[in-house]
Amino acid sequence: MEMSHYHNGFHPKAFAEFFAGIGLMRLGLEKAGWKIAFANDIDPTKESIYHKHFNDSENHFHLGDIHQLKGSQIPNVSLATASFPCTDLSLAGRREGLSGSQSSAFWGFVNVLEDMRERRPPIVLLENVEGFLTSHNGQDFKEALLALNELGYSVDAFIIDAVRFVPQSRVRLFVIGHQTAGKPEMVSERQLSFYQSDLRPSKLADFILRHPEINWSIRDLPNLPKNNSRLVDIIEEIPETSKDWWNEERIEYLLNQTFDRHRVLIEAAKRERLHLFYRISPGTGRAVNG
Repeated sequence: MEMSHYHNGFHPKAFAEFFAGIGLMRLGLEKAGWKIAFANDIDPTKESIYHKHFNDSENHFHLGDIHQLKGSQIPNVSLATASFPCTDLSLAGRREGLSGSQSSAFWGFVNVLEDMRERRPPIVLLENVEGFLTSHNGQDFKEALLALNELGYSVDAFIIDAVRFVPQSRVRLFVIGHQTAGKPEMVSERQLSFYQSDLRPSKLADFILRHPEINWSIRDLPNLPKNNSRLVDIIEEIPETSKDWWNEERIEYLLNQTFDRHRVLIEAAKRERLHLFYRISPGTGRAVNG
């Protein structure tokens, strides 16, 4: 497929979305004025959903293994994002880290950046689960940041829980890298109070302090907003006769995946005919009251 690239031009807010999935990173960035130039994912099902979300995907979506991508296939962009697989980093997984079969795709992203040479984007954004920070006692996170340093990026890191914006807790670790020719920023004990903040809890601030060999570029970030919304406030009202409701077989399948203590609460609510709202976290069996 012939793809529309910016090799001969440079859109100031063009970005490439690696591990694009169904395009959620794109949805957020476009609200901030960014323009998609390239997207990649290995999953045909996600590609199909992406195509349904966006009517321009044939011009920029590349289906395939990131390990097979070449730098020459990537257009000139200002930003490259990578929400690489969390399977081997998640606390709910086997914790095989960046050497695991899924999360090792990060190194494919690094190889693409390296192959782009002088055309590397000035900014990169990594997004993953909080377990990335502690995988192999922090060694995986350290190696990932040093790899970005080797490519000329100084780095910053912060943690955001989606519950500060919506009635759902999803804690994510973000890394911002930007190209710099400066020397590493040394950190000291007296600076810990600056690094520790709403966005950098003590475990992340401590990691920064303990790794002065990493080329940091720590920025003063604004506080996160307060959010008091509840799931019950935004849940859509669906008629009981709607086909959108799950059948009994599907309901029982999901209930059987919940923890015993959650199943007890659900069954008690059914007996009392209470209207409670729960969200299910895939892969964890957790049901969280909304």
